Amino acid sequence: MKAAVLRSSRAALRPCTSRHLVGRSYSSTESRPERKVAILGAAGGIGQPLALLLKLNPLISSLSLYDIANTPGVAADVSHINSRAQVAGYAGEEQLVEALDGSDVVIIPAGVPRKPGMTRDDLFKINAGIVKSLCTAIAKYCPNALVNMISNPVNSTVPIAAEVFKNAGTFDERKLFGVTTLDVVRAKTFYAGKVKVPVAEVNVPVVGGHAGITILPIFSQVYLASFFCFHFK
Repeated sequence: MKAAVLRSSRAALRPCTSRHLVGRSYSSTESRPERKVAILGAAGGIGQPLALLLKLNPLISSLSLYDIANTPGVAADVSHINSRAQVAGYAGEEQLVEALDGSDVVIIPAGVPRKPGMTRDDLFKINAGIVKSLCTAIAKYCPNALVNMISNPVNSTVPIAAEVFKNAGTFDERKLFGVTTLDVVRAKTFYAGKVKVPVAEVNVPVVGGHAGITILPIFSQVYLASFFCFHFK
């Protein structure tokens, strides 16, 4: 009896050699499509942590990091993370073509950040030219990419991108986005702190633009997960 139990235990612990089962264990990885994401402005204060987050995303197979300088060092550090995406760094205008070529998604945090005393008009004068130049390249080298605009002022840089794409004949309103998630994140955090509830349970809808007078959190429509579950379960 003991010998039979031992043989059964050994069989259960023996490494699996079935081709069928081994093949299935890799099927989920092999079936993932190839997806290239490019970050334009990857060496900046937003670009670097964004590169880190995207490197952790298992849906990305290729991560292209571009900036006017310092990108190869950022790319080297990010590439050490043990995840699927292959990372490449590109610096300078002469490497922008290679950075964009074949991209499925382009994220643009490029430009200067807003500094104390600087108005959004001041910011616009600097970042408008940068965005126009980058979007011109996008229209030429990856015209079908989804474009996510982070560069401020978003209320103005998104229309600039739209006009560049229209002039190039590549504009698709379903593929151009202004990234204003920061407004939603702040609204959730401030509301949760005010009413003393866990921030993870709070959802605050925010409408409008991405400027001080156009950001409008709809506090009358706040959703609290615990309240909903308690009253409707």
